[in-house]
Amino acid sequence: MRLFTPAPAMFALPREERLPQRSNALPWLIFALCFAMLPHLFNQPPWVVAMAALAMGWRALAHWGRMPMPGRWLLVLLTLVATGLVVTQYGTLFGRDAGVALLILMTGLKLLETRGFRDAMLGIFLGYFVVITNFFYSQEIPLALYMVAAVFATTAALVRLNAGDGAQPWRESLSLAGLMLAQALPLMIILFLLFPRLPGPLWGMPQDESAGITGLSDSMSPGSISDLLQSDAPAFRVSFAGDIPDQNLRYWRGPVFWEYDGRTWRFGRDRGEAPPQPVAIDEDDTFTYTVNLEPHDGRWLLALDIPLTTPQDARMTADHDLVSRRPVRSLIQYSVSSLPDLPLEPVLSDRRRSAALALPDDTAPRARALAQGWREAHEEDGALVGAALSYFNQEPFFYTLSPPRLPRDPVDQFLFESRAGFCEHYASAFVVLMRAAGIPARVVTGYQGGEYNRMGDYLLIRQSDAHAWAEVWLEDRGWVRVDPTAAVAPERIEQGVRAALSDDAGLPDYMLRSLDWGAIRLQFELWRDSLDYYWSGWVLAFGPERQAELLERLGLGRLDWRGMITLMVVLIGLVVLMFAAIFLWRNRLPVADPLSLVYRRFCRRLGRWGFVRAAHEPPMAFAQRVSRERPDLAKPVMAFTREYVALRYGSRPDPERFNGLRRLLRQVRPKR
Repeated sequence: MRLFTPAPAMFALPREERLPQRSNALPWLIFALCFAMLPHLFNQPPWVVAMAALAMGWRALAHWGRMPMPGRWLLVLLTLVATGLVVTQYGTLFGRDAGVALLILMTGLKLLETRGFRDAMLGIFLGYFVVITNFFYSQEIPLALYMVAAVFATTAALVRLNAGDGAQPWRESLSLAGLMLAQALPLMIILFLLFPRLPGPLWGMPQDESAGITGLSDSMSPGSISDLLQSDAPAFRVSFAGDIPDQNLRYWRGPVFWEYDGRTWRFGRDRGEAPPQPVAIDEDDTFTYTVNLEPHDGRWLLALDIPLTTPQDARMTADHDLVSRRPVRSLIQYSVSSLPDLPLEPVLSDRRRSAALALPDDTAPRARALAQGWREAHEEDGALVGAALSYFNQEPFFYTLSPPRLPRDPVDQFLFESRAGFCEHYASAFVVLMRAAGIPARVVTGYQGGEYNRMGDYLLIRQSDAHAWAEVWLEDRGWVRVDPTAAVAPERIEQGVRAALSDDAGLPDYMLRSLDWGAIRLQFELWRDSLDYYWSGWVLAFGPERQAELLERLGLGRLDWRGMITLMVVLIGLVVLMFAAIFLWRNRLPVADPLSLVYRRFCRRLGRWGFVRAAHEPPMAFAQRVSRERPDLAKPVMAFTREYVALRYGSRPDPERFNGLRRLLRQVRPKR
């Protein structure tokens, strides 16, 4: 059993299967693979990329004769070790992370057995696969540009590999690779725009549950909303068809919670479809907008309070929150219309009323007593709600990002001891107080506010804009939004979370940094986010709706998949014909110059009289030979030849003398 094989063994292969040596295709391939794998240092354990790099480094040294090639049994052993390490790391060979790790390791080990042209071509194709896997982790613009460079490097290696044993200049290899990618660009655009799309993401790879996606949760407890303030990542972006609502109207409705166990709020049991709204709606009062929602691994969709319409592939619950039919694991885009003053559920059924008044028996005894006192003082529900808001406004409550822990009863501890909390503390305590006073109430989570980007004309809502508020059911009015946070920190609603927490010692670093940033950096941030917005809207979220919208803008109307395929085939055919025409035109036969054509006619004419010019015979020698043998032709032949030589070897072409040469040709004929 041999563990190593001398590198020269590759020359035992037939000539057509050998790896080209003078073109150094193998080092080019190794560089391209390393270039494509580099971003996986941020996605995979370091040992995965390091092991693949060591294998490729070994192959490079063997190429230059510094190390022997590994034998077959050593390769088998290395393959088993790499597979075992992947199983040990991930517990499986399937899934995104395990699959990508296995691909990287096997690509590196494949090079250790690359001896011929066919193996190198397989390495090229593996390189293209490695490029694609990077998009499973990120689809941002910088990575896309980097992957364009990786494709260019891999294509250059492909060109180098097919250059044969000739020494191709590196500039020529790069130029040809660039030309090939440029020729592929129109075909790529046609396929991207017209290939029929299914609902779902551009890259449909499901993400692992461990992916670090932030966003709202399907439950709410103390600290769950304030944790999101640590992130300035975009939650979604909204572009309006008309006016943008004022800051205090920008409540973005998300999950609605009914059930409370004394610490955590969760969905209720009744989340059926929303009944149609039997109200007259003035179109001027509605807001129509398009949302680009970042992935959050949940099913809820965000919409301006209160949504009227339901996006495709989603439904509206009885609580008027939008729910997708599948988890949002990639950026999606949808359009919605909302009416802020839409009355919700004017008639509350006994079952839902009972659910909206439910409280655990052993929960918040002090808060219950406080609410009972308000009930005794205020018969009207509206007056009692006002009393509760006055309580939050007049008592020493504080809006802070760093509230103390509430290990016992969170509502009683918050209301009567700490009195410091974030929006979820106020919303939770307010709903408990209302239920204790006999007013149906529930918690609504979502986002509030948004930063206007005038460069892109849209609102950017960040994770740090996450918010929670309350809704109470009042007779003849239905569900009414009440935000107790506004009673404590009105600047949170009117100016945003940064203004409300500007003096808070627990501000995250990005928020402290943004306060010191100048106008230039702020403009740069707006410009960068605008770029992300258009990238996400026109590339990442380019789904069936966006495709249909584009075709309508182009005047093609609503095309079904048959029409799109037909149009796609026609356009691809036109592009292929265009490239074929360019190729034929560039490789056409050279057109003889007019002077040579005239001289050929002169030679053919003399040939009919028995004078054939030898290939090595200069024009003047040919003319002198004809003159000696046919004196009657001497004068016109010599005159024509002298003029031809003058024009052929003269300093500048003269059109008039060229015409004179043609006249001299007509005089070349035997005298009668």
